Amino acid sequence: MLSATEIADLHDSLTVVWHRVPNHPGSEVSDPPAGEKSEEAWLGAVARQHRANFELWHIEDEARAPGATDAQLAAVKRRIDSTNQRRNDLAEELDSALIAWLEPRSLPNPQAQLHSESPGLMIDRLSILALKIYHTREQAERPDAPEGHAARNRDRLAILEVQRADLAVCLEHLWQETLAGTRCFKIYRQLKMYNDPSLNPAIYGNLGPQQRR
Repeated sequence: MLSATEIADLHDSLTVVWHRVPNHPGSEVSDPPAGEKSEEAWLGAVARQHRANFELWHIEDEARAPGATDAQLAAVKRRIDSTNQRRNDLAEELDSALIAWLEPRSLPNPQAQLHSESPGLMIDRLSILALKIYHTREQAERPDAPEGHAARNRDRLAILEVQRADLAVCLEHLWQETLAGTRCFKIYRQLKMYNDPSLNPAIYGNLGPQQRR
Protein backbone atom coordinates (compact mmCIF):
# COMPACT_ATOMS: atom_id res chain seq x y z
CA MET A 1 0.00 0.00 0.00
CA LEU A 2 2.70 2.49 0.96
CA SER A 3 6.11 2.67 -0.71
CA ALA A 4 8.29 5.67 0.10
CA THR A 5 10.34 5.13 -3.06
CA GLU A 6 7.21 5.04 -5.20
CA ILE A 7 5.92 8.21 -3.56
CA ALA A 8 9.20 10.10 -4.10
CA ASP A 9 9.32 8.97 -7.74
CA LEU A 10 5.73 10.11 -8.27
CA HIS A 11 6.48 13.49 -6.71
CA ASP A 12 9.47 13.94 -9.01
CA SER A 13 7.71 12.89 -12.20
CA LEU A 14 4.66 15.07 -11.56
CA THR A 15 6.82 18.06 -10.65
CA VAL A 16 8.64 17.81 -13.99
CA VAL A 17 5.44 17.34 -16.01
CA TRP A 18 3.57 20.18 -14.32
CA HIS A 19 6.46 22.60 -14.89
CA ARG A 20 6.96 21.66 -18.53
CA VAL A 21 3.28 21.53 -19.50
CA PRO A 22 1.23 23.75 -17.13
CA ASN A 23 -2.05 22.66 -18.73
CA HIS A 24 -1.13 18.98 -18.82
CA PRO A 25 -4.23 16.76 -18.38
CA GLY A 26 -2.73 15.54 -15.11
CA SER A 27 -2.60 19.06 -13.72
CA GLU A 28 -6.05 18.68 -12.22
CA VAL A 29 -5.79 15.44 -10.29
CA SER A 30 -9.34 14.22 -9.79
CA ASP A 31 -10.86 11.56 -7.57
CA PRO A 32 -10.23 8.02 -8.81
CA PRO A 33 -13.06 6.07 -10.48
CA ALA A 34 -15.23 3.96 -8.22
CA GLY A 35 -13.84 0.47 -7.79
CA GLU A 36 -10.31 1.46 -8.66
CA LYS A 37 -7.57 -0.63 -7.05
CA SER A 38 -6.62 0.65 -3.63
CA GLU A 39 -2.99 1.18 -4.67
CA GLU A 40 -4.02 3.31 -7.65
CA ALA A 41 -6.51 5.27 -5.58
CA TRP A 42 -3.79 5.78 -2.95
CA LEU A 43 -1.30 7.17 -5.48
CA GLY A 44 -4.03 9.44 -6.83
CA ALA A 45 -4.49 10.83 -3.33
CA VAL A 46 -0.73 11.34 -3.02
CA ALA A 47 -0.76 13.18 -6.34
CA ARG A 48 -3.59 15.49 -5.25
CA GLN A 49 -1.76 16.38 -2.07
CA HIS A 50 1.42 17.09 -4.03
CA ARG A 51 -0.54 19.27 -6.45
CA ALA A 52 -1.65 21.46 -3.56
CA ASN A 53 1.98 21.93 -2.49
CA PHE A 54 2.98 22.61 -6.10
CA GLU A 55 0.38 25.36 -6.39
CA LEU A 56 1.23 26.78 -2.97
CA TRP A 57 4.92 27.00 -3.89
CA HIS A 58 4.20 29.16 -6.94
CA ILE A 59 1.60 31.31 -5.22
CA GLU A 60 4.20 32.03 -2.52
CA ASP A 61 6.55 33.17 -5.30
CA GLU A 62 3.90 35.65 -6.47
CA ALA A 63 3.71 37.11 -2.96
CA ARG A 64 7.37 38.14 -3.23
CA ALA A 65 7.20 39.71 -6.69
CA PRO A 66 8.76 43.21 -6.66
CA GLY A 67 6.28 45.93 -7.48
CA ALA A 68 3.18 44.00 -6.49
CA THR A 69 0.41 46.31 -5.32
CA ASP A 70 -1.27 46.04 -1.93
CA ALA A 71 -4.44 44.77 -3.64
CA GLN A 72 -2.48 42.10 -5.51
CA LEU A 73 -0.72 40.99 -2.32
CA ALA A 74 -4.02 40.78 -0.45
CA ALA A 75 -5.46 38.56 -3.19
CA VAL A 76 -2.36 36.37 -3.16
CA LYS A 77 -2.55 36.05 0.64
CA ARG A 78 -6.11 34.76 0.40
CA ARG A 79 -5.05 32.23 -2.24
CA ILE A 80 -2.18 31.13 0.02
CA ASP A 81 -4.58 30.60 2.93
CA SER A 82 -7.10 28.58 0.92
CA THR A 83 -4.42 26.48 -0.82
CA ASN A 84 -2.61 25.80 2.43
CA GLN A 85 -5.90 24.67 3.97
CA ARG A 86 -6.39 22.26 1.05
CA ARG A 87 -2.82 21.01 1.42
CA ASN A 88 -3.38 20.19 5.10
CA ASP A 89 -6.79 18.64 4.48
CA LEU A 90 -5.29 16.38 1.81
CA ALA A 91 -2.46 15.29 4.12
CA GLU A 92 -5.10 14.27 6.67
CA GLU A 93 -6.95 12.39 3.92
CA LEU A 94 -3.79 10.37 3.27
CA ASP A 95 -3.74 9.29 6.90
CA SER A 96 -7.46 8.50 6.80
CA ALA A 97 -6.94 6.29 3.74
CA LEU A 98 -4.12 4.40 5.46
CA ILE A 99 -6.16 3.93 8.63
CA ALA A 100 -9.08 2.62 6.55
CA TRP A 101 -6.76 0.13 4.84
CA LEU A 102 -5.23 -0.98 8.15
CA GLU A 103 -8.43 -1.36 10.21
CA PRO A 104 -9.60 -4.66 8.61
CA ARG A 105 -6.16 -6.01 9.53
CA SER A 106 -6.64 -4.94 13.19
CA LEU A 107 -3.94 -2.32 12.79
CA PRO A 108 -2.43 -0.02 13.90
CA ASN A 109 -1.84 -1.87 17.14
CA PRO A 110 -2.99 0.54 19.89
CA GLN A 111 -0.57 -1.09 22.34
CA ALA A 112 2.45 -0.42 20.12
CA GLN A 113 4.84 2.47 20.58
CA LEU A 114 3.31 5.68 19.23
CA HIS A 115 5.13 7.52 16.48
CA SER A 116 5.11 11.28 16.88
CA GLU A 117 4.42 12.03 13.21
CA SER A 118 1.83 10.46 10.94
CA PRO A 119 2.61 9.12 7.43
CA GLY A 120 0.49 11.87 5.88
CA LEU A 121 2.61 14.56 7.47
CA MET A 122 5.80 12.80 6.38
CA ILE A 123 4.49 12.54 2.81
CA ASP A 124 3.70 16.25 2.91
CA ARG A 125 7.34 16.90 3.88
CA LEU A 126 8.53 14.62 1.04
CA SER A 127 6.36 16.61 -1.36
CA ILE A 128 7.93 19.89 -0.28
CA LEU A 129 11.42 18.40 -0.53
CA ALA A 130 10.66 17.26 -4.10
CA LEU A 131 9.80 20.85 -5.00
CA LYS A 132 12.91 22.20 -3.26
CA ILE A 133 15.08 19.68 -5.12
CA TYR A 134 13.54 20.56 -8.49
CA HIS A 135 13.98 24.30 -8.04
CA THR A 136 17.45 24.03 -6.50
CA ARG A 137 18.60 21.88 -9.42
CA GLU A 138 17.10 24.49 -11.74
CA GLN A 139 19.21 27.18 -10.04
CA ALA A 140 22.33 25.02 -10.15
CA GLU A 141 21.91 24.77 -13.94
CA ARG A 142 20.95 28.40 -14.58
CA PRO A 143 23.09 29.70 -17.48
CA ASP A 144 22.72 33.40 -16.55
CA ALA A 145 23.51 32.99 -12.83
CA PRO A 146 26.31 35.02 -11.21
CA GLU A 147 29.63 33.43 -10.30
CA GLY A 148 29.40 30.99 -7.42
CA HIS A 149 25.63 30.59 -7.74
CA ALA A 150 25.78 27.16 -9.35
CA ALA A 151 28.27 25.78 -6.83
CA ARG A 152 26.27 27.05 -3.88
CA ASN A 153 23.11 25.45 -5.22
CA ARG A 154 24.87 22.16 -5.97
CA ASP A 155 25.85 22.08 -2.30
CA ARG A 156 22.28 22.82 -1.27
CA LEU A 157 21.00 20.15 -3.66
CA ALA A 158 23.24 17.51 -2.09
CA ILE A 159 21.89 18.39 1.37
CA LEU A 160 18.27 18.26 0.20
CA GLU A 161 18.74 14.88 -1.45
CA VAL A 162 20.20 13.43 1.76
CA GLN A 163 17.33 14.90 3.77
CA ARG A 164 14.75 13.36 1.45
CA ALA A 165 16.50 9.99 1.41
CA ASP A 166 16.59 9.97 5.21
CA LEU A 167 12.92 10.92 5.49
CA ALA A 168 11.92 8.26 2.96
CA VAL A 169 13.74 5.61 5.00
CA CYS A 170 11.99 6.79 8.17
CA LEU A 171 8.61 6.64 6.44
CA GLU A 172 9.32 3.16 5.14
CA HIS A 173 10.37 2.00 8.61
CA LEU A 174 7.25 3.46 10.18
CA TRP A 175 5.03 1.66 7.70
CA GLN A 176 6.80 -1.68 8.07
CA GLU A 177 6.71 -1.42 11.87
CA THR A 178 3.02 -0.50 11.71
CA LEU A 179 2.34 -3.63 9.64
CA ALA A 180 4.34 -5.67 12.14
CA GLY A 181 2.30 -4.23 15.01
CA THR A 182 5.34 -2.79 16.78
CA ARG A 183 4.55 0.89 16.14
CA CYS A 184 1.38 2.88 15.68
CA PHE A 185 0.34 6.32 14.50
CA LYS A 186 -2.69 8.55 14.81
CA ILE A 187 -4.32 11.11 12.56
CA TYR A 188 -3.24 14.47 13.91
CA ARG A 189 -5.83 17.03 12.87
CA GLN A 190 -4.34 20.43 12.04
CA LEU A 191 -7.48 22.26 13.21
CA LYS A 192 -6.57 25.45 11.38
CA MET A 193 -8.37 28.46 12.82
CA TYR A 194 -7.57 31.35 10.50
CA ASN A 195 -9.95 30.29 7.71
CA ASP A 196 -12.91 29.67 10.04
CA PRO A 197 -15.12 32.79 10.39
CA SER A 198 -16.33 31.57 13.78
CA LEU A 199 -12.81 31.16 15.20
CA ASN A 200 -10.80 34.03 13.73
CA PRO A 201 -11.48 37.27 15.68
CA ALA A 202 -10.25 39.34 12.73
CA ILE A 203 -13.23 37.93 10.82
CA TYR A 204 -16.02 37.55 13.36
CA GLY A 205 -15.06 40.80 15.06
CA ASN A 206 -15.95 42.64 11.85
CA LEU A 207 -19.24 40.87 11.19
CA GLY A 208 -22.62 42.29 12.07
CA PRO A 209 -25.02 40.43 14.44
CA GLN A 210 -26.94 38.91 11.54
CA GLN A 211 -23.75 37.60 9.87
CA ARG A 212 -22.54 35.95 13.08
CA ARG A 213 -25.55 33.66 13.29
